[in-house]
Amino acid sequence: MYTASSHQKQQLAVIGQIERAVDSNRINFSTVTPTTNYALDPRLCLTSVHFPDRSFIETVRKLIEPLKKIDKSIYFYPDTSFHLTIKNLRTINDPANFDEPLIAKAQTVFHQVIPLHHAFQAYYYRLLLFPGNLVLIGTTDEELDRIIFDLNRGLIQAGIPDDKVYLNDKYFFSNVTLARFTKPISQAFRAKVSQISEAMEEFTYRVDSVSLVTANASLNRLRKINTWRLK
Repeated sequence: MYTASSHQKQQLAVIGQIERAVDSNRINFSTVTPTTNYALDPRLCLTSVHFPDRSFIETVRKLIEPLKKIDKSIYFYPDTSFHLTIKNLRTINDPANFDEPLIAKAQTVFHQVIPLHHAFQAYYYRLLLFPGNLVLIGTTDEELDRIIFDLNRGLIQAGIPDDKVYLNDKYFFSNVTLARFTKPISQAFRAKVSQISEAMEEFTYRVDSVSLVTANASLNRLRKINTWRLK
């Protein structure tokens, strides 16, 4: 693995905490409750993401292609739905727990905060299984935390506190959902994920923009509010 900075070591510690919580079935942070049809899921969230470029999508596609042959019931994200989560505002719900005035206030905060920050690198190195989904995990430069902290401050001042429950609210990392499950996964799928993760070549990716969106968990029902460039 790459030589981790002191900040990345803190991120790795948080990722380890999350993995132990999953293994012991003691998940005390927000997750998406499974559904039978993720594409048509009516539950919506208000969140901010980065939409990756073609090279990132091609890398991810190679990782998940062998998994698609194992279980046809699993919902794998299409290319257009891949995203790097930046900052949640409102978790998924039906009916949505946000409205147009709230979106407008959030957009003002993002317009004030995002252009002040710099692009940053994410360092992807493994896959991680949650009870309801499969994610690609990476550490990041410290700039991600700075972005999140400044957004948090501005959103709280605007009356829009984050309603997501985090295991750790100091060190954030990058996660990209690759698939969601409609039922418990098989041992064969679990073993293949482990095999792919262990053989995975680490790669870096530069995050240079942030988009405010409303969407369901699969991003199949997507509305892009606005996109801002990082310096």
